[in-house]
Amino acid sequence: MIRLTLIVLCLLISGNVIANDKDKLVIAEVNGHPILLKDFETTYQQNLLFIADKIVTKEKVINDLINRELGIDRAKKSKLQDDALVKQKMEDVLYHAQVSKDLEPLLKKIVVTDEDVKDYYVKHPEYRTAHILFRMTANPSDNEIKGALEVAGKVYEQLKTEPHKFSELANKFSQTSAAPNGGDIGFQPAVRLAPEYFIAINGKPQDYITTPVRSQFGYHIIKVLSVRDFKEINIPLYKKIVYDVKRDEILNDYFATLRKGANIKIDKKYL
Repeated sequence: MIRLTLIVLCLLISGNVIANDKDKLVIAEVNGHPILLKDFETTYQQNLLFIADKIVTKEKVINDLINRELGIDRAKKSKLQDDALVKQKMEDVLYHAQVSKDLEPLLKKIVVTDEDVKDYYVKHPEYRTAHILFRMTANPSDNEIKGALEVAGKVYEQLKTEPHKFSELANKFSQTSAAPNGGDIGFQPAVRLAPEYFIAINGKPQDYITTPVRSQFGYHIIKVLSVRDFKEINIPLYKKIVYDVKRDEILNDYFATLRKGANIKIDKKYL
C-alpha cells in the first residue's frame, strides 16, 4: 500500500514538473527575450476566431509576435515610455481597465425589460422632423451669432404666415445635406438628436414649427412631421438605448462615490 502511494505521488509530481516545463518552453527568441510556446499557442487560437483577408498560419502568427517584440524593444531603447503622449495613452488604458474591473460585476446584472423600453419611450418618443439649419462654426463670434439669428428670425417670421412653404425655404436656406429634401431627416431616436433639438419638439403636435433653436451646430427651425407609434419601433435598438441609460447611471454613481473620497478643486472662472 505504501509502495502504491509512493508511485502515485511520484506520478503526480512528475506530471506537475512536465506541465511546469511546458509552460517554460520557448518557441523563439528576439534579442534574448523569449517568446513562450504557451503564448504562441494562445495567440494562434485567438487569431483563428476572427475572419481575415489572409489565411491564419502558425508561421504568420510567430512572425507577428516577433515583430511585436522588435517594436517593443525599439520603443524601450528609445525610452518612448517617457514621451508625454505615450504616458497619456497609458493612463487612458489604466483608466478604462480600472473602471471595467470595478464595474463589470454590476454591468453584467443590468436587465432591460419590455416595460423599461415602454417607460423610456413615453418620455422619449421617436419623431420624424424637418429642419432649416443656419450653420455656425464651433466657436462663433458675436457677429456670426447675430447674423445667423437675424436670418433665422426673418425666415421664421415668413413661416408664421406661410407655413406651407417650409420645404421650399429649407431647400433655399438650410445648410445641411437634407436641404434638397425639404430638410426632412426622417425618424430619429432622441439620442441621435442634439439635446436642444429634441427638447424643442418633444410633446409637440404634428406640423408644429419651432422658433429658432440654438444647438452646437447653429440655429434650427424645426417642423414636426409625425411621431412613430410604439408598436413600430425597433425594440432591439431601444433595448440598447435603455441599457446605455442604466449603464450611465451606474457610472455616475461610481464616480460620485470616488469624488466623496477625493480632494477636488475647480477654478470656475475658466468654465
